[in-house]
Amino acid sequence: MSSLRLAARFALREMRGGLQGFRIFLACLAMGVAAIAAVGSIRAGIEAGLKRDGAALLGGEAEMEFTYRFASADERAWMRQAADAVSEVVDFRSMAVRGSGEAAQRELTQIKAVDGAYPLFGTVRLDSAIPLDEALAGAGGLPGAVMDALLIQQLGLAPGDTFRLGTQDFRLMATLMAEPDSAAAGFGLGPRTIVARDALDGSGLLQPGTLYTSKYRMDLPEGADLNALKARAEAEFSESGMRWRDARNGAPGVARFVDRIGAFLVLVGLSGLAVGGVGVSAAVRAYLSEKTGVIATLRTLGAERRLIFQLYFLQIGALSLIGIALGLILGGGMPMLLAPLIEARLPVPAEFTLHPGPLAEAAIYGALTALIFTLWPLARTGEVRAATLFRDAMDAGRPLPAWPFLVVTAALLAALVAVAVWFSQAAWLTLWTAGGIASALLALALAALAVRALSKRLRAGARGRPALRWALAAIGGQRGEAASVVLSLGLGLSVLAAVGQISGNLKGAIATDLPDVAPSYFFVDIQKDQMPAFRERITGDPAVSRMQSAPMLRGVITRINGQNAQDIAGDHWVVRGDRGITYADARPEGTKITAGTWWGEGYDGPPQISFAAEEARELGLSLGDTLTVNILGRDITGTITSLREVDFSTAGMGFVLAMNASALSGAPHTHIATVYAAPEAEAQILSDIGDMFPNVTAIRVRDAINRVAEVLGGLSAATSYGAAATLLTGFLVLIGAAAAGQNARSYEAAILRTLGATRPRILFSFALRAALLGAAAGLVALAAGITAGWAVSYYVMDTGFAVMWPSALAIVAGGVLATLLAGLGFAWRPLSLRPAGVLRARE
Repeated sequence: MSSLRLAARFALREMRGGLQGFRIFLACLAMGVAAIAAVGSIRAGIEAGLKRDGAALLGGEAEMEFTYRFASADERAWMRQAADAVSEVVDFRSMAVRGSGEAAQRELTQIKAVDGAYPLFGTVRLDSAIPLDEALAGAGGLPGAVMDALLIQQLGLAPGDTFRLGTQDFRLMATLMAEPDSAAAGFGLGPRTIVARDALDGSGLLQPGTLYTSKYRMDLPEGADLNALKARAEAEFSESGMRWRDARNGAPGVARFVDRIGAFLVLVGLSGLAVGGVGVSAAVRAYLSEKTGVIATLRTLGAERRLIFQLYFLQIGALSLIGIALGLILGGGMPMLLAPLIEARLPVPAEFTLHPGPLAEAAIYGALTALIFTLWPLARTGEVRAATLFRDAMDAGRPLPAWPFLVVTAALLAALVAVAVWFSQAAWLTLWTAGGIASALLALALAALAVRALSKRLRAGARGRPALRWALAAIGGQRGEAASVVLSLGLGLSVLAAVGQISGNLKGAIATDLPDVAPSYFFVDIQKDQMPAFRERITGDPAVSRMQSAPMLRGVITRINGQNAQDIAGDHWVVRGDRGITYADARPEGTKITAGTWWGEGYDGPPQISFAAEEARELGLSLGDTLTVNILGRDITGTITSLREVDFSTAGMGFVLAMNASALSGAPHTHIATVYAAPEAEAQILSDIGDMFPNVTAIRVRDAINRVAEVLGGLSAATSYGAAATLLTGFLVLIGAAAAGQNARSYEAAILRTLGATRPRILFSFALRAALLGAAAGLVALAAGITAGWAVSYYVMDTGFAVMWPSALAIVAGGVLATLLAGLGFAWRPLSLRPAGVLRARE
């Protein structure tokens, strides 16, 4: 303790000189911590908003949902008994039609049919003062409707105009500006239309087998126990296919997306913190190099190694705390400062205030990173002996510290990864990210060594080109500058390159690959008796190259081998919600069985299942396992007798689960069809099918792909912002490295000018040095980014991969430009100093 008190006294005395030399240190640490704190604070703000407004987002304090059917009398009675008020909502897709015949305009819309109690919570906002119930009552003998502005524009409608849903005419009464429960509806392929539930009775849209969901929102008595109600509902209606949600998680899809993208962006922020760590390490090393004389003097006066280590550990620790505090202030304050702008772009409510959890997480990351990257330079203070009073003593020792420091560093790294896994709740993603960062740092460190070695070899062949020879000599001889530049800039560029490759390939797969093989339309809700006429119209058209059709039902996989499906499969998408299911007697054309056998034609025994092979591997399913599927409130248990390939990437027809015909054909259902046609024939096909079958819904595949592309575009932009922050941190480290090497460049310029070199030639040498180091960093980053992009595209997104050369070349050019700017920015002062003064100061 006496040693620690003495070290603290010396540390305070040395820190009286201010923060000179530590500005980059503080900036790097603060930026990394701020990025993580900001992402975490935004995520926590959204989660708080979802929790606060859960009832409004869901449309009630609790909800019971059914697929393909309305609640039974017993289910309605149970809800009336449990709740003070109940609201029925029906949600489905259909075609909104304006006009008739060949001039008719048809657009896909997501319809919400509501009763008089809707909404139980929140408010529907229209562009006029008219209340929703009055708008839905209509005018002129027609029921009313409100529409999203985009759909109104697509159809060319104005308030008072009429349009058709199925066989029922409606009058447009107002523009729909906002609906309180929009976030709970999930991803929709078409803009919203709201109508009254009873107005659909004569429309022909809700026939048996039609794909729709009915939702019953409940306003519960004050103090109602949601856990108890959920348990009672699931116990009483567990066999009916009912799905329960309540206000504790009013928009589960949004919450799940926010949680996952937040975890991913925190990992991107950790990459930025690693880049900042390189700058922190370089700043500490440069600072301690300047303190060599002080350390040697203290050793002369009898100071032990422990005292020296404690002295500078306390200094660096205090500065690290300042950097972390600055990062927390910036990261926690920016979301609050920009709250109006952020909330305006969010589709869900948010509550931006100081959230202690994300700030604590960011502080832990910052403290561990500061310890990891400062421990090695601090460990080398003990190597300075009393007799070594010369300038480069800190660089003269062994490259690695003593083994106890190596063990502690390894333990800190393990703790950092463990903390990241715990906070992100995405173990594999975190481990892969940590492995990628470590691999990139190792590759960049090896590249720095290779650049130094190559520079020494090439220097001999640069005779007659003095500027190039000087640049190569500087790169080969100044280990610290080459390593700092390649590591800091290279890691930032690696993250940006990986994001660019992943984003480019994803957009390429959506924009070019899929439309070449995708059908023109999906037609859904085709009734059994409509299929012959539908098939005749489609197959008789010479512009149609191909048509596929299949019966389709929706069902929920409730049990796997007799156990609750979610207990076995967790949060896998196959057991999350209802899935499309088909049946077939003969094996469909093109079906590739990978294991087992298809049931024979005319099979009429116990239900058999053919399951998608890839999803079966993910769920741990094999031949002989049993699945229980709830369809229209009835449980059907079948045995998996075959596994087959299902390719969802073609945007064609694909079902995870198929059963034998006798198991399902008696249930009410409709058919689905995919039509591959020439672009010029698509409009006529849509017009004819719309006139023949008003209840049939057409989904244009290209429009659906564009909607997906919009969502992925926002995700790509968010990731790019995180990568840009990492690159900015790398540029700060680069500036720090350039600033740290200014004294060496001043001495070098003074020697060269004394020997007759001109200022332009020396400046050109400095520029060459910076460009070569930037090119090296850019090339290594390019290789790392392409590798990471390929791995994510191939293994995670299951898409093809092609190098995005414009993005790739921009990375190399960016590396060269960044080092040039930083290098030249710190070259003017060395060239402006008088050689005599510089040389005298070095004696």
